[in-house]
Amino acid sequence: MSIRKWLAASAATGLIAFHGSAAEPSKPFEPIAPSALTFGTLRSMPADVAKAKVAEWLKSVNKFDQAKLDAIWAKTDSTLLNLTVESIALGLPDVKTAIANARDAVAASPTEVPAVIKDEKDPFVKANVACAFAKALAGKRVYEEALKATAGIQAEQLVDPAAFFFFKAVAEHSLASVEGVKGFNATRTGAILSIVKLLDDVTDAPDRYKMVATLMFFDIQNWAKDPKDLANIAKLMDNSGRRLDLARPGVQTQEIQKKIVFRLDEKIKELENQQKGGGGGGGGNGGSCPSGGQPGPAGGIEPSGPADTSTLPQGGGPGKVDDKKLRQYAEIWGKLNPDARAKAVQDITKDLPPKYKPMIEEYFKSLNRVNGFDK
Repeated sequence: MSIRKWLAASAATGLIAFHGSAAEPSKPFEPIAPSALTFGTLRSMPADVAKAKVAEWLKSVNKFDQAKLDAIWAKTDSTLLNLTVESIALGLPDVKTAIANARDAVAASPTEVPAVIKDEKDPFVKANVACAFAKALAGKRVYEEALKATAGIQAEQLVDPAAFFFFKAVAEHSLASVEGVKGFNATRTGAILSIVKLLDDVTDAPDRYKMVATLMFFDIQNWAKDPKDLANIAKLMDNSGRRLDLARPGVQTQEIQKKIVFRLDEKIKELENQQKGGGGGGGGNGGSCPSGGQPGPAGGIEPSGPADTSTLPQGGGPGKVDDKKLRQYAEIWGKLNPDARAKAVQDITKDLPPKYKPMIEEYFKSLNRVNGFDK
């Protein structure tokens, strides 16, 4: 059975996972329009056809050089996509620089799609240069600009549609975990569409692409419905750490971190309500925050000001955490000594399984990097 048929059957029987942000009810994946699928008609472009298309374009911009073009296509150790992009660079030298920078493992990652790619009018040139650019960035985990580069690309113009949809799916699979966070547009439905197109529409996709794409597909199906599930919070943390590794501690990273704190707050309240004997009821709200505002502390003394750097926020009781403690710890973590940090982590995680302790620690370390603390 094809992935598309499995997807249709699963949607019909309710097997497809549901999703939703912390601020809205869960909702099902939006259906994939039949017009978005090409039903097995995509395949790698023959080399002679690709070369002819490049030659035609070079002539149109008065940059055609038969000798140089032949020298490029005489190479036997390069991929079809690389040969195509190298040939295009004869007419657009900036393409060579943009792709080289995107591939350079030590170069700063671009934060915008280069104008030479974004503004190109020829659909064949635009599609293949964008594919090479997105492929290079996805390999460096620079998923945001990889997806921006692929926007509006005509699949029929690609010399290697398998590479295009594979690396697009890789980027979407990662960023779909921050769906609902301000500034991010990737969705699980979009990731599934790219995977389906790769597996069902590209007839000659390499086995290695198909294997990984299938794993991504079923991984998405297994994502928890509850946004407060710790596995979903871990995905947010992974994206926060990835962006910090890319030296991107700006607004988007801060939005992810706000979502992490919000969802951890919700999880802590849920655990507190369960310990009160409500079984997760919490007054009929399922343990979540009451609609329309922030709940009060779960017990103990509500802090009246910033915590002293040598002490920890007090209050609460066995198995209870003040709902404001998490934010307080985040603000003062870099100023706490090692013993105080250990006490804080113990305080926050005492109601959670042990495996989540390093997750909480890593989250605070990420906040330290954003705030200028390195330890």
